[in-house]
Amino acid sequence: MSYQAITFDVADGIGTLTLNRPDAFNALDMQMGKELLDVANRCDGDPAVRCVILTGSGDKAFCAGGDLAMMQQAGDDVARLVRELTTYLHAALSRFSRMDAPVIGAINGVAAGAGISLAAFVDLAIAAESARFMSAYSAAGLTPDGSSTYFLPRMIGLRRYLELALLNRSLSAQEALDWGIVNRVVPDADLGDEVQALARQLADGPSRAYGGIKRLAHNSFSDTLESQMELETRLIAEMVQSRDGQEGINAFVAKKTPKFTGS
Repeated sequence: MSYQAITFDVADGIGTLTLNRPDAFNALDMQMGKELLDVANRCDGDPAVRCVILTGSGDKAFCAGGDLAMMQQAGDDVARLVRELTTYLHAALSRFSRMDAPVIGAINGVAAGAGISLAAFVDLAIAAESARFMSAYSAAGLTPDGSSTYFLPRMIGLRRYLELALLNRSLSAQEALDWGIVNRVVPDADLGDEVQALARQLADGPSRAYGGIKRLAHNSFSDTLESQMELETRLIAEMVQSRDGQEGINAFVAKKTPKFTGS
């Protein structure tokens, strides 16, 4: 599939996915939804992709949300269009969330509407100092999509989420850090280097173990103590006999640095 609304490349185990509609503040349209799903399927099925960076093109917006102009132009067909678009978007986010390779958000500008959803679903997020975060849906008379109602209340608590969603409060990068939406805030000029360093660390790590950690973390919100511990037992038993598990154990005993292959 050739991409028009995004760019994607893989180098040395790191996939870089860039939302590429800078003239529209990287707003999500139908083409971008289809392309995000295609990339998610590629990353999930390719063991050579051991970390993914998600960012936006330009210096103004990470993603300004759904393309409202597209929705206006759809006229009476808008509900069908939105159902189709969210089908692509939600499938992509589910695939990214469930795959072994960690996803890093490099938040390089405004993250609003679907943009804050994209900032919330990633496994780790680093924001530029100039980044801003807002829900924005209710300002347009809409309700949220893109997984934000799943991830954000878990991150920041119900009261803060409702404040964000009902009042359309705009958060600075520092406020987003204080609230737990991002892991780190860096000067704008340092964002690329900081994200690349983190991606390198993750791409060199035990990918299957990372996937197990992600599954355990997501599962913990809906499972009982006993069933969660059973899942812990099954996963660590699986990991301990994997190549990376054996490498990690042997390296620890020998007091050497492990060399993980993601297998």
